[in-house]
Amino acid sequence: MLSEIRANEVKNTTCAYCGVGCGIKATVTDAANRIVTIQGDTDHPANFGRLCSKGSSLAETLTLEGRLLKPSIHGKNVSWPTAIHKVATDFQRIIAEHGRESVAFYVSGQLLTEDYYVANKLMKGYIGTANIDTNSRLCMSSAVAGYKRAFGADTVPASYEDFDSAELIILVGSNTAWCHPIIFQRIKAIKAQRPSLKIVVVDPRETATNEIADLHLPIKAGTDVLLFNALLADVVAKGLVDTDFVSKHTKDFAETIKAAQQDVGDGSTVAERLGVSVEALDLLKTWFANTPNTMTLFSMGVNQSSSGTDKVNAIVNCHLATGRIGKAGASPFSLTGQPNAMGGREVGGLANMLAAHMEIENPAHRHLVQRFWQSPNIASHGGLKAVDLFDAMAEGKIKAVWIMATNPVVSLPNADKVRAALAKCELVVVSDCIADTDTTRLAHVLLPSLGWGEKDGTVTNSDRRISRQRAFLAAPEQAKPDWWAMAEVAKAMGFDQGFNFQNAAQVFAEHAALSAFENHPQGMIRDFNIGALMGLTSERYDEMPSVQWPLPVGATQGTVRMFADGKFFTSDGLANLVPVTSRAPKNRPSADYPFVLNTGRIRDQWHTMTRTGLTSRLLQHIGEPYAELHPNDAKKLGISEGDLVKLRSSWGEAIARVQINEGQQIGAVFMPMHWTGVLTTSSRVGAVVNPAVDPISGQPENKHTPVHVSRFDAAWHGYLLSDKPLTLPKCDYAVAIRLENGWRYELAHHQKPNDWIDWASVWLNEPQGERLEYQDITHSVQRYAWLVDGKLSALAFFGAEASLPPRSWLMSLLAQPLDALSRRALLSGKPADPNADVGRIICACFGVGEKTICRSIDSKNLKNVTEIGKCLKAGTNCGSCLPELQKILSSRVAQVTPA
Repeated sequence: MLSEIRANEVKNTTCAYCGVGCGIKATVTDAANRIVTIQGDTDHPANFGRLCSKGSSLAETLTLEGRLLKPSIHGKNVSWPTAIHKVATDFQRIIAEHGRESVAFYVSGQLLTEDYYVANKLMKGYIGTANIDTNSRLCMSSAVAGYKRAFGADTVPASYEDFDSAELIILVGSNTAWCHPIIFQRIKAIKAQRPSLKIVVVDPRETATNEIADLHLPIKAGTDVLLFNALLADVVAKGLVDTDFVSKHTKDFAETIKAAQQDVGDGSTVAERLGVSVEALDLLKTWFANTPNTMTLFSMGVNQSSSGTDKVNAIVNCHLATGRIGKAGASPFSLTGQPNAMGGREVGGLANMLAAHMEIENPAHRHLVQRFWQSPNIASHGGLKAVDLFDAMAEGKIKAVWIMATNPVVSLPNADKVRAALAKCELVVVSDCIADTDTTRLAHVLLPSLGWGEKDGTVTNSDRRISRQRAFLAAPEQAKPDWWAMAEVAKAMGFDQGFNFQNAAQVFAEHAALSAFENHPQGMIRDFNIGALMGLTSERYDEMPSVQWPLPVGATQGTVRMFADGKFFTSDGLANLVPVTSRAPKNRPSADYPFVLNTGRIRDQWHTMTRTGLTSRLLQHIGEPYAELHPNDAKKLGISEGDLVKLRSSWGEAIARVQINEGQQIGAVFMPMHWTGVLTTSSRVGAVVNPAVDPISGQPENKHTPVHVSRFDAAWHGYLLSDKPLTLPKCDYAVAIRLENGWRYELAHHQKPNDWIDWASVWLNEPQGERLEYQDITHSVQRYAWLVDGKLSALAFFGAEASLPPRSWLMSLLAQPLDALSRRALLSGKPADPNADVGRIICACFGVGEKTICRSIDSKNLKNVTEIGKCLKAGTNCGSCLPELQKILSSRVAQVTPA
């Protein structure tokens, strides 16, 4: 709830981005204009004051630009009562005509726990179907399934503070430096203080995370199970199994070891099968076997696989066999992707779960939840998981869907099919805070949600820490909390008694009470228990500090580490060792599709850029969608850095700018997940990604899609600069990139226009003012600029090749008055003063460019990244750019060092 904000009052809240769950101090300096100062909370245990580039820039995303602020039906603004009536009556009608299994919710790890709780209560307890799934299915459902198979519950064993005690940290399938930067910086700082800490990175690509690695194992995509079975077999061969722990606290050891040994087979061939050197594998075996304090941190590279659950259990098996769980510095640990994916797991946000970590297939659990809710129905079986849900929609089985705080037309695999499914769905309701997304464009009903800084509730991070997200800005216009919208629809459907919540505190209190309901030694003993918080008043809820669950009734502090007593949440209290054997990804490369596509996040962007895309600062480092190739592959394909390539699979295609990187595996290509159909014409990588899923978790195999890669031969390439936003030009390749003073549009097309100036003028909305132009017909070069009152208003550069003049200097001139030198140099694209061109931005926090860094290294003889930081500030805030700074420094030193 939002009490009146006093000038310069500090509100403690939690970051809106990844699962690290960083604490933030927000100070509103001008409420009317939504001017806020953001700082890290030095007292929050998740980050101790550190923020990454995304968190640091949150204040720049609080604008009302592009916000959805009024409910609408078929594009016409309506009142909230009208919209609620429409949603409620249409859901009731469709259920009456087609049954309750014909409707669905698709929700998000961006929701607060209170929103998630009401959504699950409505769908599973009142409508009576489990057809509610979440985009968290795409990021951590394999971890959930693996934990449940091993521990009997979705229990995260460890805590961030365990990093302090670890002697070996293995990072598997995680570019931690870019995707969980505060965790990366925390581990890096520990290693700096304690150099004996060994870091191993297991990842097919060489990423920024390798900066702190003592060993990098670039295993072949999909071979994680084989690797951890090899470690397990090696521990057994060396007689280093913790036999006391195994005999007292686990079961199925013999079967699991037999499966691992059979999978490994002739040990001499394992390294070759993994694609790594024998020496590297032997070193990891030695370190793992001889280091009791080992932590294995894993993320999307493990989870996003058709064998993701088996990968998780292969990791957990190694820890159970060696007794490395429930102890300081020894544990498997899933790094969660979203800010509240964990909160969604707590309330049963996945289609195969009930609230409070209870099992939907367990009749006793269903009965307990229904009694607590006093609900008319309870879902009797698991519902449709994300990919299956939209497949059912495409088949006409799902007639109505309510999508909340997510953009599945971009983020789901086989995304063109998802778009087609929504286009034919009878009723599509979308709750969002952004008006124009790929998904809102397909909605019949739009409901305006509160955004970060306006909404009030809780989130849970990767190490089970529940923190408050507090409102510090007033709700704009008609935007409402998501829990409120769902409660109002529930009441309009006749479910008055279960949804009379007055505020988020009441929702949280009920959630906490359910976690403790019949959860005692005489009952069923469930891992998720926050009974100590169920009696919170609104005032105490508003003041609630962060806390780790479980926190049962009577507890005064949270639980740092689970399973210290060797007791698990299975029926017999024993952990399950799970026999697993390696299997190849579902779709294999072929002559037609010889490359393997891997997708993921980049340093400064988040999901589908609806928030991070609001600040130009986060687009300075990487502004375009790109495809990363190994130099050998690029040479074979006749592709150079900066060319455009087309990626084509059996499911769709996308175009991206080429980056060449020796750290990429031969035969592999990486493309980020972030770009949308709103910002690009042809760069939604989700359209290319295959829809294969893990048979247990239902998580898609986003890391392994066979693709064909070819140079995109355009008739011309170009870019526009404009001080005003433009309609995205209808070219084969077009990308909109926000700048500090306007917009940039990268373009390419297969056909030349009849008249360049006419075409450019149409795209630029008939720019006014003085026009400068340069044409070189022989070389197909066309350059135009428009000046208004001596300021650069718009610019259009076209050429036959992708190698056009660099953008950085020209972008710095946009909407600025031009001096005589800049005016004369404008159409050449090269500044008269070379120092004016800062180059590609490396440090997003301080806007420091690559050319500036190189000039400073050379002229001032800078010898390390610390000296670069002192000179230019680069790398001194979030630290995310430090690996690139080191790479640039090493490159400059190599250039001046005699052979």
